[in-house]
Amino acid sequence: MLKSMTGFGRMQEVINNREILVEIKAVNHRYYEFNSRVPRAYGYLDEKLKGFLKGSVSRGKVEVSVSIFNQEGTDAEIEINRSMASGYVAALRSVSDELDLKDDLSLSSLLRLQDIFTVVKTADDEEAIWQDVKCVASKALDKFIAMRQAEGEKMYEDISSRLDYIEKQVGKIEERSPKVTELYREKLYTKIKEIVADRNVDDARVLTEAALFSEKTAVDEETVRLRSHISQYRSLLLSEEPVGRKLDFLTQEMNREVNTIGSKGQDLEITKIVVELKSEIEKIREQIQNIE
Repeated sequence: MLKSMTGFGRMQEVINNREILVEIKAVNHRYYEFNSRVPRAYGYLDEKLKGFLKGSVSRGKVEVSVSIFNQEGTDAEIEINRSMASGYVAALRSVSDELDLKDDLSLSSLLRLQDIFTVVKTADDEEAIWQDVKCVASKALDKFIAMRQAEGEKMYEDISSRLDYIEKQVGKIEERSPKVTELYREKLYTKIKEIVADRNVDDARVLTEAALFSEKTAVDEETVRLRSHISQYRSLLLSEEPVGRKLDFLTQEMNREVNTIGSKGQDLEITKIVVELKSEIEKIREQIQNIE
């Protein structure tokens, strides 16, 4: 089934004391282009995310945004300089004995001594963090793909209906084309008869001229190829593989056949049908520009 190149998916969860937010969005692009926005401290996630998404997205300009918030105290450890703390205590007690002061030192007293405390950031376990981010990213990706599929279904219905209309109009061309030759033969016969007046009309000459006209204006090959392209188009629309580029090529081929029919057509009705067909093919072309 078709997938649109446009999509958005968002997921936010708390895993292992980390609040992780992942957003995935994409717009149409000829190839696969990846860009990420991750906190500087987690730059190593960039390549991992790129590889993770590439298996699910073949075309489109994709941007992934990741935010990671460590809950209070989980990303740092407090270290105490025990030698310095012992030195403070020894010095204060020495002064207390010398000045005959009351020794009321307590643990809370040490809290005022800021220089004995050191805040050390906990070393990241990169693989563990990646597994947590990947878990959230997977859920965001599911939403992203679901949106693309929903858009793809709408495009499928629209394109299918236009293909039906095009095929119906091709049938009208096939029905009208032989009549054009017959009308030309009759017009030619009448014209020659007027020119030669009372003399007999050379029927063989009229038939020859009509045959040449028919050969010049015949569109049988074009309509056969056009029907073949429509059949291939329908098959690709049902494919589970990315088909955007193939559909783009087929659309160009369909337009080429219609242009040829238009250049060969020597009939107002066929010309009108050609104009309608070109309009429908253009509308299909605009749709497939956003198909993966």
